[in-house]
This record gives sequence, structure tokens and C-alpha cells, in this order.
Amino acid sequence: MNKENATPTASASSQAVFNIEKLYVKDISLEIPSAPEIFLERDPPHIDLQIHSQARQMEEGLFEVQVTATVTAKLAAKDNKVMFLIEASQVGIFRILNLPPEEMPPVLGVVCPNILYPYLREVISAISSRAGFATVLLHPINFDAIYQKQKLAEANEVVKH
Repeated sequence: MNKENATPTASASSQAVFNIEKLYVKDISLEIPSAPEIFLERDPPHIDLQIHSQARQMEEGLFEVQVTATVTAKLAAKDNKVMFLIEASQVGIFRILNLPPEEMPPVLGVVCPNILYPYLREVISAISSRAGFATVLLHPINFDAIYQKQKLAEANEVVKH
């Protein structure tokens, strides 16, 4: 046996690791406050989307990242009467090792949400359809732009104090 192959090199043991350990839906909520009368409405609703993500370290090298979407469909012609409200949280558990500390925030705030969002879009789409409404198709989201905006807001907050 070759001695070089028997023990890992220092560079191999410090190589960056990024693995998806688990993807799952943590929470789903559907409200149809005006059912069944709301199903007689023919006007298309106005769709409002609120989205946010958060991350937490579970243990050394293991992180939970959650992306939550709240979709509210309202009828503008009926004094913004709520047709339906869907809230869903898509979560991933990620194993991330040997990254420089300055690279962790963008990985947790951009890379992980970009992985989770297509799954969240599918959940929202399926729920709206199964609830008896037109399928809600969420547009792609630029998590990098959201992350950069948050960093700028945090920097401005620090300057104010």
C-alpha cells in the first residue's frame, strides 16, 4: 500500500464541504375565509407575496435554512376581500465545513435559499391548485439582491448609531 494514499493530506482534510442533508416542508397553512361564496367570484385576484429566509446553526458544520412565503390573494373590486392566504416554509439542512467565516453569510443567505426556493414554489403552486383556485406561479427571486440590500440596510443602521 502506498503511504501517500493511506493518510489524507492536509489539503484534503481542509477542503470545503457543502452537502444537502435533508429538504422538507416545515409548515403549510391555507386559509379561505370567505368559502364557499368566494368560488363564485370571476374577477382575477391581486397576488401579494412576502418572502423571507433565516438560518441557524444546529451544531458544528450543520445549518438549518428556512425560506417562508406568504401569498395573499385579494379582490380589488371587492374592497380587497381576501380570497385565500397561503403560508409555507421550505427548509433544508446543510452540512457546510471548512469555509472561511466571511463566506458563510452569503452561502446561508443566497446559495441555500436559491436551492430551497424551487421546492417552495412547487408547494405554493400545488396548494393553490388543490384549494380550487388558479395555480399560483411565483416568479424567480434574486436572493443575491435581497442579501445585498439587507447588508446595505444593516450598514446604514450601524452608521446611524
